[in-house]
Amino acid sequence: MKRVNKSFDVVVVGCGVAGLSAAVTAAQAGLSVAVLERTSKEERGGQSRWTEAYLRMRAIDKVTEDFETHLAENLGPYVDPVLIQEMTGDSKDWSYAAKTLALPEPTVIESFSNNVAPTIGWLQSIGVKFDFLPTAFLTKTQPRLLPVGGGRAIVEALAAEAERLDVAFFYHTSARRLIQDDLGKIVGLLANSRGKGGIRFLGKVVLGSGGFEGNPEMLAKYLGPRSVYLRPICPGGYANRGEGIEMALATGAAPAGDFGSYHAEPIDPRSGISEPCMFIFPYGVLVNKEGMRFTDEAPDTVDACYERITRKIYEQSEGIAYVILDQKVKAIPNYKLAIRTDQPPIEADTIESLAKKIGVASSQLVKTLNQYNESCQNMDRYKPLELDGANTEQLDPPKSNWALAIDEGPFIAYPIISANVFTFGGLKINANGQVLSTDGEVIENLYAAGETVGMYYTNYTGATSVLKGLVFGRLSSLHVVDQSATSKISG
Repeated sequence: MKRVNKSFDVVVVGCGVAGLSAAVTAAQAGLSVAVLERTSKEERGGQSRWTEAYLRMRAIDKVTEDFETHLAENLGPYVDPVLIQEMTGDSKDWSYAAKTLALPEPTVIESFSNNVAPTIGWLQSIGVKFDFLPTAFLTKTQPRLLPVGGGRAIVEALAAEAERLDVAFFYHTSARRLIQDDLGKIVGLLANSRGKGGIRFLGKVVLGSGGFEGNPEMLAKYLGPRSVYLRPICPGGYANRGEGIEMALATGAAPAGDFGSYHAEPIDPRSGISEPCMFIFPYGVLVNKEGMRFTDEAPDTVDACYERITRKIYEQSEGIAYVILDQKVKAIPNYKLAIRTDQPPIEADTIESLAKKIGVASSQLVKTLNQYNESCQNMDRYKPLELDGANTEQLDPPKSNWALAIDEGPFIAYPIISANVFTFGGLKINANGQVLSTDGEVIENLYAAGETVGMYYTNYTGATSVLKGLVFGRLSSLHVVDQSATSKISG
């Protein structure tokens, strides 16, 4: 069968907010655009379709004051300070080591921060509304702006605009391999379309195809054998197979981000809904299958500590823990906001009966809770909606806040596992979204945005992932537009 050739100015891989942002930006400038999506039209949107899309912003036109510093702080624990200092200077003076360091360049973080507000304004211009709506975080360090209607509202608004601008959508179509000319320039990609076979898409390429949370082989390779205890946070994650990353690496693209880690959120494993998150654990006790505590449940506001605690849960036997609560939790204002599961709590009149229901050794759970209750000597400080310093005394591990005795039955338990929201490992880009090679050079005509870009190490800078997709999707196509204009002038 003869392979079909299709030519476009821009070929976008992925139909989430990153890909759609790139597609609409290019189409608004008059460029011809193709969007390749492995799922159906009804399922399009990737991860972003299912998320509430928290945005790390203190106003509609302002990011939080810690936006850049927090991203910079999460570049890894032992970054070479000499190279970092060197990278604050003019890039033409960088050494090879600085130029090829597998970290986002300072200009990338700066470009990200500077372009958030214009991107939000652009989304408003096509009908997306934003507001400071209630979140699942009963306590928080930073505000979160939300799109009204969640990530789905952004996806649908962008998709509608793309369709109005005659963007060509190719559903049930998966990218397989990038095409390079003799000089290494990307000239398109090969894809496979259900029922149509192989198609050669020619044009500049923007990779917005997500991470690899839906690829068990890559998870085992990079995260290790314990990854069997992980599952994607939502249905969109299953379609993220990592091909965009692998295709680019095969052409000599530089990796960036922490390939051995991922964004962790605590969820109820019994639930099949999207994001059945459990942020109620700071008000109870977390125990593993052995009935023992293993972490401080409340070292900080829940938005600042949930990922670290979820990773501790992931490290436990079979990657599961149980939060134990009593009836006092119901006195917390709006406590149900922190319980996003559709499954009922496991209840029992006694701790012994509760232990039996959750499959934990009764004697150990009773011992654990007795020790905990005895250590709760500062309950008079208790203030559920702020860091109260109501800590335990002479307990290891301690509990730093909201330490109330668990003694008012019926007693409640919820199982909690770690969900894989998205993987951290991806591609290195510059401030324009261009993919860089392992030698620190631009790979011409290749761009990346969203989860496909590696930016996070060890810990996630909360409420920045959707923004990363939107901003760099848009910046990628703006650069393509500029290059096209320059080419026409010079031609």
